[in-house]
Amino acid sequence: MRLKKHILAACSLLMLVACSSDKPKVEPVKLADIKHTASIQVRWKAVVGDAGMSVLFPAVTRTAVYAANAKGRLYRFDRDSGKQKWSIDSGFGITGGVGAGDGLVMVGGEKGELAAFDEDSGKRLWQVRVSSDVLSAPQVADGIVVVRTGNQRITGLSAKDGSRLWLYERATPTLIVRSHAGVAIRNGFVYAGFAAGKLAAISLSNGVVLWESTVSQPRGNTELERISDITSLPVADDEQVCAVAYQGRLACFEIEHGSALWTRDVSSDKGLALSGKTLYVTDAEGNVLALEKNSGSSLWKNGQLLQRKGTTVFPLDEFLLLGDYEGYLHVLKSADGSISARSLLRDAKVIHKEGGSSDYLRLFNDDAVASHPQDDSSTDAIAIAPVTLGDGALLQSGNGTLYSVAVH
Repeated sequence: MRLKKHILAACSLLMLVACSSDKPKVEPVKLADIKHTASIQVRWKAVVGDAGMSVLFPAVTRTAVYAANAKGRLYRFDRDSGKQKWSIDSGFGITGGVGAGDGLVMVGGEKGELAAFDEDSGKRLWQVRVSSDVLSAPQVADGIVVVRTGNQRITGLSAKDGSRLWLYERATPTLIVRSHAGVAIRNGFVYAGFAAGKLAAISLSNGVVLWESTVSQPRGNTELERISDITSLPVADDEQVCAVAYQGRLACFEIEHGSALWTRDVSSDKGLALSGKTLYVTDAEGNVLALEKNSGSSLWKNGQLLQRKGTTVFPLDEFLLLGDYEGYLHVLKSADGSISARSLLRDAKVIHKEGGSSDYLRLFNDDAVASHPQDDSSTDAIAIAPVTLGDGALLQSGNGTLYSVAVH
C-alpha cells in the first residue's frame, strides 16, 4: 500500500506506525510449542507466480479456482484436484483480481485496464479502461460488475459488454492510504469503506448512495497520526454491516438506514469476519478478538500471534484459520481462541496416488519454528485471508502458491 500526496517516497500502511512514532520496533512474537488437537491436511497445491507489489486474491466458483500473477497470467484450476485447466495472458500487468461470477473471470491493471474472460474457455469477452489503477478484485452480481479504483471511485459496468452504468465518486483527504480493499455486495447493496473512517451503502442497480456513516474520526497531532482510513472490506448479514478503521474504531450499523448500533476502540488494517452471532477481528498488533455481534462485547482474546501480521480469520466449522508473514497457517478454536494446530505451508508435500488423484498429507511442523528465520520480506507470507473452498479453505502465499486445505 502507498500514500498519495504527490510524493514518490512515502510510508506504506505497514510502516505508518514506525514513521509516526519514536517507539522502538516491536519484534514478532516467537511461536511457542503447542499441543495439536486438530490436523491440517493439504489436498493440493499449485504455483501461479508472485503478485509483485500488489495483493492478488484467488477466486472460487462451483467447479474452478482462478488465480493470477503480477506479470499478467491468469489461471484456471479444477476445484477438487488442483489440475490446471488453462492459462492465458491478459495482455497487461495485473494489480487487481481475481473476481469471478456470472460466467465471468475478471482482472484489472495499473493503467485502469479491466478485462473479463469466459470462465470455461478463458476467451476474452471484453476489455475497458476505468478511471484509475485497479487495486482490488472486481465483483459481479445481478449482471453488474463493480470495480473500485485507486482514486477512490467505484464504477458499475454491464457484465455483458463492460459499458459503464454508473459512477460513484467522493472527495478525499490530501493524505490517504491506498489499499487493496474493494467492495462487498449483499442483497443489492454495495458496501465500501473510505478515507477518514467513512462507510457508504450504494445501490447496486444505479449507484445511488443510500446512506453514509462514520466509523471513526481522525485523531492525533500529525497528518500520519490522523490517518483513520478503512483499509479492509466491510462485513454484512441481513441485519447489520460492520467495518473497522486503521488507527481508529470498529463500528456496526443497521442495514436499512445506517444507524449506529455500537462502536469500540479497535485499530485494524486486516479486517473482519462474521459468523453467526460472532464478529472476529485481527487488530493492528496481531491480537485476535471475538466479539458479540449485536453489542460488541468481548467474548475472548488471543494474544499469542503479536506482530506476526496475521490475516483476517476464516471461520471453518468449529475452527478459525489465519495465515502470517512467515507462511504459517494457524488454526484456532472458535469457542475460546486457543490454538489447535499450526503448519508451515511451504514445507507441504502432496502425496499422489496411482491414477493421479491427490491424497491428503497431515502436517505437524513444530520443528520448523526454530529452523525458519523471521524475515519481513518472506515471499512465503500469507497476507490475505483464506477463502471458502468446498468443505475447506484456499490460501495463496506471496510467492503465488495456492493451497487447498482441510482441517479435522
